[in-house]
This record gives sequence, C-alpha cells and structure tokens, in this order.
Amino acid sequence: MSTQISPRPLGDVIQSVVEDPANGRLGGNLAGVACDARIRQHALAIDEPMALGGTDTGPNPVEIVLAALGTCQAITYRIWAGLMGVALDEVRFETEGDIDIAGLLGLREGVRPGFAGIRHRVILIGPETEERYRELMEAVDAHCPVLDIVANPVPIERVLEVRAA
Repeated sequence: MSTQISPRPLGDVIQSVVEDPANGRLGGNLAGVACDARIRQHALAIDEPMALGGTDTGPNPVEIVLAALGTCQAITYRIWAGLMGVALDEVRFETEGDIDIAGLLGLREGVRPGFAGIRHRVILIGPETEERYRELMEAVDAHCPVLDIVANPVPIERVLEVRAA
C-alpha cells in the first residue's frame, strides 16, 4: 500500500506566513515549482518540500548553496592540505542557514529574501595539532571560491530576454 501526498498549494503557504510570521522562518526557502538544471552533462532536480508547495523531488536552491559551500570547503581543504604538507584523513562539514520566506514573498519590509545568517562547522580528522589545522583553515578560507562568493558582494550582470510564445 502506498500513500500519495499532494503538494501544499502556494496560496496556503503564503497565507500561513501572513497569519503567523513564525511560519516564514525555516531552514530552506520557497522556490514555488520544481526545476531541472543542466550543469555540463549533469542533470539536477531542484524543488521545494511538500510543506512549502513543492513536490520534494530534490533540494531547494538555498540548500544547494549550503551544499556548495560545504563541498567547496571540503575540496579546498584537500587541495591546501596537500599544498601545505598537512596530514588530513577526513573532512566533514555541517552547514545550516536562517531564512525567512516572508522576504521572498514580499510580506514584510526589511526581511531579506536570502539567508540572515549561515553557520558552517568544519570537522577535520587527522594526526596534526589544532594549531596546524588552524593554519590550514586560514589558507582554505582565503582561497575557497564558494566561501568568497557567499561572504562578499559579487557584481552580477543581468539581461532580460523576452520571446513571444
């Protein structure tokens, strides 16, 4: 026996945030509908959980950002451990962010549509001293592309192209 749960209508999600602002503060974001992204030869399903009107076929866009930060840090730790001659057995990360969907939905002035804060914990496993791993952390933080993207303003050139249906 299987149970099929329908996605929550977007209007219900919006109304719940209007009625109780606490409903807008989540560990994710409201994107509205499922999307497929193509990155080189890779397909990536992006969606929202059912509680937010999605079908939960994949992570949502802001979860992708958090995963990008964690995985880029892990890769950069591996690279810089090699460059610095630091013994490193394993890199783990735990990353979470605070977001209020009222910003995305334009329901309250002064609420950001993106993260209000991100907490990123890196766990390094290996034989080196804490001091040596702190040196490695400084090098990684200075060279991690995704950390740079999320921590600093990046100029974005946007172009709108409208085509007739």
